[in-house]
Amino acid sequence: MAILITGAGLIGCHTARLLAERGERVVLYDACPIPGAIASIVDDSRASVVTGDVTDLDHLARVAEQEGVDRVVHTAALLSNAIRRSPLDGIRVNVMGTANILELARRLAFKRVVLASSTTVHYPAFGDFAGPAFPEDYPMRMLAHRPASIYAGTKVAAEYFGLLYRDLHALDVVALRYAAVLGGWSGPGTSVPGKLLATLLEAARAGREAVIDDPLLVWEGGDEFVDARDCARANVAALDAREPAQGVYTIGSGALHRFDDFVDAVRAAHPGLRVRLAVTPKGGFAGFPHIRHTPSDISAARRELGWAPSHALADSVRHFFEHMP
Repeated sequence: MAILITGAGLIGCHTARLLAERGERVVLYDACPIPGAIASIVDDSRASVVTGDVTDLDHLARVAEQEGVDRVVHTAALLSNAIRRSPLDGIRVNVMGTANILELARRLAFKRVVLASSTTVHYPAFGDFAGPAFPEDYPMRMLAHRPASIYAGTKVAAEYFGLLYRDLHALDVVALRYAAVLGGWSGPGTSVPGKLLATLLEAARAGREAVIDDPLLVWEGGDEFVDARDCARANVAALDAREPAQGVYTIGSGALHRFDDFVDAVRAAHPGLRVRLAVTPKGGFAGFPHIRHTPSDISAARRELGWAPSHALADSVRHFFEHMP
């Protein structure tokens, strides 16, 4: 049997590498796969690549039946920057794509579905929370705590659809809320932390001043980051977990980092780095209006999945730099 991984990007490729290394047969399914970037992470005969769109259920079904798929890790999605340019495409890919994966899994009786979600689903509630670590099941008000972006809205919808398929159709579904993801990737960078690190590291490498002129790349307060390699380990742990009873888990570091922490991490390797802010931060991370002061509670992932983060920010920055083109 085989494991389907939708999205042959940073997290999908690292997940494929881990699974292939332990002898699993893996099918990476992506609308626009980048062979060179994929091969730089997973170069294994047990991992094949298929070009396809998650909004095409018929094609997904043909591939799954031909390859003998019985489990899926669904990471394919449009991220915030792409959705700002084309909201409808984001809804189509992130919501209908997830619905297709769930329906595919129901029809073919998959053993488990792992959905990639995001901690952005609960950003609006940060200001009302007074505890030491933000739990997955913190009660959120439908209106006051509604998603602060279309991207977050698509992830809320995906989680609820996954839980409904679990409750109504007995489908084994696990959703993982990744914190902001960091990692080395030779393909095009689309994430906010990736763009920030690229700006800082390119300037450091060239010996010039790094000018931050994008308001999305600077923020007040802190946010939580996680290495893509740790996300991949979490995906595998979610596939393997015997009784993931909670169903939804935060995959983060359990610590917050400020903008200055990114600068300091780059300066540790490039002491001469100079940074100039051409914009003033006007809210939290990635343009969200909510300033964060509390890290996530990752104890459920430790307890039920046997997962814990293993890469600190400095290590993620080094890994990013090593994979810059």
